[in-house]
Amino acid sequence: MNVSPYSNVSEGKKEQVEKMFNEIAFRYDLLNQLLSFGIDKRWRRKTIAFLKKENPKLILDAATGTAEFAIDAINLNPKKIIGIDISDDMLTLGRKKVEQKKLLHIIELIKADAENLPFPENYFDAATVGFGVRNFENLERGLSEVCRVLKKGGTFAVLEFSIPKKFPMNFIYNFYLKNICPLLGRIISKNPIAYEYLFKSVSNFPYGERFKTILLNCGFTDVKFFPQTFGIVTIYVAKK
Repeated sequence: MNVSPYSNVSEGKKEQVEKMFNEIAFRYDLLNQLLSFGIDKRWRRKTIAFLKKENPKLILDAATGTAEFAIDAINLNPKKIIGIDISDDMLTLGRKKVEQKKLLHIIELIKADAENLPFPENYFDAATVGFGVRNFENLERGLSEVCRVLKKGGTFAVLEFSIPKKFPMNFIYNFYLKNICPLLGRIISKNPIAYEYLFKSVSNFPYGERFKTILLNCGFTDVKFFPQTFGIVTIYVAKK
């Protein structure tokens, strides 16, 4: 388990992540836009586009946060999207956005743990996770749970941070995550530790081929991945 620097070491990673995101929820969307220079919207749209040909009617958005991914997935014309997260404050903000966009009849947000999903096997046509799998306390268990609730032939699309391999982009990116992100976090969210956690969680995440192998070991097949924007994020697409 990768222990978060955020809180008391006697707490598990899950409790620390929940506490952290509750505290930064009110500035989470703004910080995402600033830290990604607005590119996060394009990354989400591109990830969701991989599901278009599947025409999914029931979609799970795990680690939904403030429901940005769930809202963008409306473009797939589903009958229902269920977003789950462990942070009450993030879900509260997400529900407000869903209500403002008049999408309550399609998007439902509930508090649930991605590592113990409250759904039966073979339930969803597709599943998404945007910038959330690196926060799983037990990565393999969370991925196996997503696989369990997906229907046979269902598609899993993941958008997650990765580390550029080529110089000078890898140097610039690491400096940005390690130094600039905590500074912006201190100024905007009053919580620099949360963005120190961002650097550590991204650095420790098994991206690329390693994450592909983990997905295969968790029951997925036909795993493909597509680095974006010099490799600072990667889109993963897998089938059950």
